[in-house]
Amino acid sequence: MHISEGVLTAPVLGGGAVLAVAGTWLGLRKLDYDRLMTVAILSAAFFVASLIHVPVGVASAHLIMNGLLGAVLGWAAFPAILVGLALQALLFQFGGITVLGVNTFNMAAPAVLCGMLFRGLMERGGRARTIGGFLCGALSVTLSAALTAGSLALAGDGFLAAAGALFAAHVPVMVAEGVVVAFAVSFLGRVRPELLAFRTSA
Repeated sequence: MHISEGVLTAPVLGGGAVLAVAGTWLGLRKLDYDRLMTVAILSAAFFVASLIHVPVGVASAHLIMNGLLGAVLGWAAFPAILVGLALQALLFQFGGITVLGVNTFNMAAPAVLCGMLFRGLMERGGRARTIGGFLCGALSVTLSAALTAGSLALAGDGFLAAAGALFAAHVPVMVAEGVVVAFAVSFLGRVRPELLAFRTSA
């Protein structure tokens, strides 16, 4: 769900950069450094999951895993996603450096928001945890697709069709991500609840 270089206007690029820096700063401030290994592993998982791309106009569709990062890392999802996107831009020319801020915010902000919204549900255990994980995964992608489409729409009327196509292309990804995150959260909640920092492990 990367936006390519040379598409967005300067105000959108600047706004995205400011928001991404603010989110990353807050994520680093809130980061428990005992969990650095978890952050690194999930950043790597995000990096790998995003390597398989299906081109959609000036953007692309792929597995994102931002919902899982939001559920496990909270605000630390911002620096984890920033590192993954920066490496993709430098190594594979996915997205780009000038759009790094916008792409980071579009993927990390929904992850953090959904992680907070559904944390109480995921902490209950059992079916509630599975439902919370599904909603966290699916809605993270939904909001990321909406933000990315909105960013494209702000670039001009010529990108409205691309924005709509981008969102539509990610509908199957929303469902797939929801299922993946539901299984991951349920499994981790049973065997390694400390990774999720849940108050309960039922």
